Order: sequence, then C-alpha cells, then structure tokens
Amino acid sequence: MNTTELQKIKQRYNIVGNCDALNHALDVAMQVAPTDLSVLIIGESGVGKEIIPRVIHDNSPRKREKYFAINCGSIPEGTIDSELFGHEKGSFTGAIGESEGYFGVANNGTIFLDEVGELPMATQARLLRVLETGEYIRVGGQKIMKTNVRIVAATNVNMRKAISEGRFREDLFYRLNTIPIQMPPLRDRGNDIILLFRLFAMQMAEKYKLPRISLTEDAKALMLKYKWPGNVRQLKNITEQISILSRERDIDAALLQKFIPQDPESTQLAPLSTGGTHSYESEREVLYKILYELRGNVSDLRREVSGLRKRLDDSAALGAELPGYASPLATLNPQNYDASHTLPAIQSTPQAPHTNGFVEAEEINEAETESLNLNDLGRQMVEKALERNGGNRKKAAIELGISDRTLYRRIKQYGLENSK
Repeated sequence: MNTTELQKIKQRYNIVGNCDALNHALDVAMQVAPTDLSVLIIGESGVGKEIIPRVIHDNSPRKREKYFAINCGSIPEGTIDSELFGHEKGSFTGAIGESEGYFGVANNGTIFLDEVGELPMATQARLLRVLETGEYIRVGGQKIMKTNVRIVAATNVNMRKAISEGRFREDLFYRLNTIPIQMPPLRDRGNDIILLFRLFAMQMAEKYKLPRISLTEDAKALMLKYKWPGNVRQLKNITEQISILSRERDIDAALLQKFIPQDPESTQLAPLSTGGTHSYESEREVLYKILYELRGNVSDLRREVSGLRKRLDDSAALGAELPGYASPLATLNPQNYDASHTLPAIQSTPQAPHTNGFVEAEEINEAETESLNLNDLGRQMVEKALERNGGNRKKAAIELGISDRTLYRRIKQYGLENSK
C-alpha cells in the first residue's frame, strides 16, 4: 500500500501516527480485508486494537452486511453462550422466547471478538466448531444452525502462556491466528505521542471552548520518556485532565509531572519479577489438593460416626433389659454436634446403677464394675434369651428386640453357635 492510500485510511478513521509498526499493521489489515481469513490482533490494553477490525470489515466484500463488536470479558460466563449462539424458548430461566444470538444475526457479516482470551473453555469449543464448519447449536436446542461469519479477534494476554496454563485451547488459537496483526504500544511509537497529545488537546478545546494547551520542549522530552502503561487511553485521559484543571496553557515538565503518576509501579509495563514466573496453574493445583484432602477427611469422619452409631445401636438393643442401663447414644446427638470439637468420649463400661429397688449399689464392687463391660453383658443376655426360648433363635431375637441377622452376628461373635 502506497503512502497516499495509507494517508486516506488514516484520515477516514482518524488515525494519528507515522511509526513503522502502526503503518505495517494498517497495511496488513488492508491486504487481508478482501479475504475471509480469520485475524487475531495482538496488543496491550489501550493501544487502539478496535480500529483494525473496522478497517477490515469496511474494505471487505461484507462491508454492506452487519458488523458487531463484542467484548468477551464483559459478558457473564453463564450467559455468554446464549449471547453468541442464541437459545431456544424455555432453555433456561428467563428465556421467554428464542434468540438467534450474534452468530445468527450477523450472518454474512463480521464479528469482532475483543478480549477473546477471556472466553470460558466450553465457549471456546463452540467457537472452534463455528470456525471449522460454520455450524453451531443454540443453547437448549438440537437443530444444527449454519452461519457465514467473518471473525476478527483481539487479545491483550500472552496467548502462549494461557495455552500452557490450560486457560485457552491451542487448536482455537491456531484457527484465530491465521493472520496475526501486532499493534505497537504507545511507548514504542516515538513522536506519535506528541501528535496524539495535540489531537486530544484540540478536541478538548473545541468541545469546551477552552484555550488549547501546548507542551514545552522539556515537557515533550518527559512525555517521550514516560512508559505509558495505559497507552493511548491513558494519554487521552491525562490530556483531558490538564485541559480542564490547569490554569496554564503552556505546559512545562514541572507542571506535567503533577499529572503523570510518579510511583515506580505505574510506570512499568508489568511488575518486576522477584524470581521465577508466576503461574495460576500451580495455585489451582494447591487449591484442588486442599479440597481433595478436606473431602477425604469429611468422608472418613462420616464413616467413623456411622460405624460408631451402629455399634451403639446394637449395644443399646442388647442392654435394653438391664436395670438402670443408660444408652451412650444420649451423648451423641447429631443436632448438638459441633464440627470444631471432637466426638464425645463413649464409655466402654456402663456406670454403676443407682439404688432403684432392683439392684443395690453395694452388691457390685469396683473389681466387678471394671470387668462388667458391654460385651460381657451382651453375651449374658444372648445366652439367657436362647435358654428361655429353648434355643429358638427367632424367638430369642424378638425377645431381645433385634433382627435375626443381628442376633446371628452376635452368636458368632460370642462363640455361641452350639447353644441350644
């Protein structure tokens, strides 16, 4: 593209700048515009990536069709599939009617997917299918829909790193990156910074009927030295601030420094690394490990409580006929259980019953109390029940108030298989 054509493009889209990197990006956009190839625009936030897809669409055979610019990072994850691919009536709460989605409405046109790196993984799979076959299915639908859409995407993230961390599909990246266009950051555009400042200052002066501000030579040097982490967007904001707040119209370096952030972090493109590269993948692995271990602990506790309750139920059933017997279950009320405390200790030996007309406390000495545990009581009760019922296990189980199966386990446990 020759210089005359390039200047026409800049005038049409109000593009200011003459740096080689910007001119190359515009040249590539004009060359790829007549085709249907997918384009991926790469650049930092605020460099003006949104201009390139407009240039591509307006100079393509689709220029009379619809053009949609969609910020993928601003749409909630729960609704983005519906926004892009449409939905059927009743497919989710609030779906009172069917929707075509952007891919249906923009058929034969162009869709610009800004911040495409923020797409959820499920949506990435749907988008890949559209790029490969032109087919998609609405949310809640079964019918395969067709679309003929030109896709231009943009991102400000490191896509290679996102792929390595599992946040972006590698196959989708290669489909989108058929024609890459790199937009230069403002700090690399040299004298374009001064030209842009003049443009924004003139726009503010015309809009609010103010005298136009201008820069002294030392102020220009400071502007060129600053790293502009917010790129063109930040430059425009600072120019607007100075135009409104400064009483002086000739801006020198001392005055300019009051509007430019001076802390080191704001003048860096990215925070300096203190050693090693940060990876959110490792953080996710740690969280997954903690959750997995916590789930295992809860499962173990549930099994232990369940087994403990079962043993107590059986012991309570066997000890129901003992005078003064108090079930330890009374101390294990799930409603009063606090997960921050340990389970209450369960006595393996019942307390000596108080005088109640049946058994006198003096009749049981300390030695007998220590040896009188639940197993001994259970064995005695089973033996007596079998004796009273002539060895009929079914009748003995009914008398004890337990099932035949429980009685059978107890007989086997106590070695009473030959009892009659």
